[in-house]
Amino acid sequence: MANSKTSQLDEGYEKTNKMFDEMLPTLAKGDDWLGDQFFQYQGFWLPSIFVKGSMLIHQRFKPRPTDIILSSSPKCGTTWLRALIFAIINRNSYDFDENHPLLKSNPRDLVPFLEGLIHEGGSASFLESLPSPRFLSSHLPFSLFPNSMTSSSSASACRFVYISRNPKDVFVSMWHFMNKLRAREGLPPLSLDDAFDLFRNGVSLYGPFWDHVLGFWKASLESPNKVLFLKYEDVKREPSVHVRKLAEFLDLPFSAEEENGGIVEKIVKLCSFENLSNLDVNKIVKEEKTRRHFVSNPDFFRKGQVGDWINHLTPEMVEVLDQITKEKFQGIGLKFD
Repeated sequence: MANSKTSQLDEGYEKTNKMFDEMLPTLAKGDDWLGDQFFQYQGFWLPSIFVKGSMLIHQRFKPRPTDIILSSSPKCGTTWLRALIFAIINRNSYDFDENHPLLKSNPRDLVPFLEGLIHEGGSASFLESLPSPRFLSSHLPFSLFPNSMTSSSSASACRFVYISRNPKDVFVSMWHFMNKLRAREGLPPLSLDDAFDLFRNGVSLYGPFWDHVLGFWKASLESPNKVLFLKYEDVKREPSVHVRKLAEFLDLPFSAEEENGGIVEKIVKLCSFENLSNLDVNKIVKEEKTRRHFVSNPDFFRKGQVGDWINHLTPEMVEVLDQITKEKFQGIGLKFD
């Protein structure tokens, strides 16, 4: 029976691969920030590997109502939120001492990346083997998930936690991050002006950024029990408040005993930028080949500051991004610091 199931999964993957190979040449192409190409897939710019990942999620992933999907546009605080949610979910499994997994592993290694992992081994067997509640991360826009995961009427609808950030800081963080990867691969740095032109026109990883945010914002208004929308600036300002909010949303509220024991403060301290960025595991450069580029744990920690854009952007750049943000978010009740 097990071999039959594996055979069916392999056949399903082959079918998706064939559909992907036929579709990819029909998609619009754009230059990405690392010398490769983006493809415009259902309104968003993705590398080909994640176009296929989205297709595989639609066709091969079996969601559960207990699934927790941490979603974000890149460079919005994903690593930090991975750590916070991991610590909340597993607070009774580990002591907050030298044995805690977050002290030995980068948060990205503790939270499976859905559209990447769905490729592994030619089947979804690993994802299916994970015990509930599964905690997964993704950068996919809300509209690229199947209805079985997003529709409030679906019995298998998942819970999404989405974190966004001021687009000016997102752009600056992305520019620094991509240039680290370019330098590692022997590519010349991408100028701020060239990167800005790409970002403002929506050609960024999983972009346009504003459309990505809009999808989750609207979903959070329509289904607040299924989609929690957070802003990086708010979590940074009041981390303890938002750790409690996260726990409530995940149906894992803190007990009076836990509150008295200072568990919230312990989680905030454990997951703070200062603590995580100074751990040996996050300081040692250990190159790991992804499907596209070399990345290393220190690449995910730079400053973590709110408002660092002021040190990089010209007044003209600020005006352009502010105008786009105003036009995109006008009348929906969403603003950024």
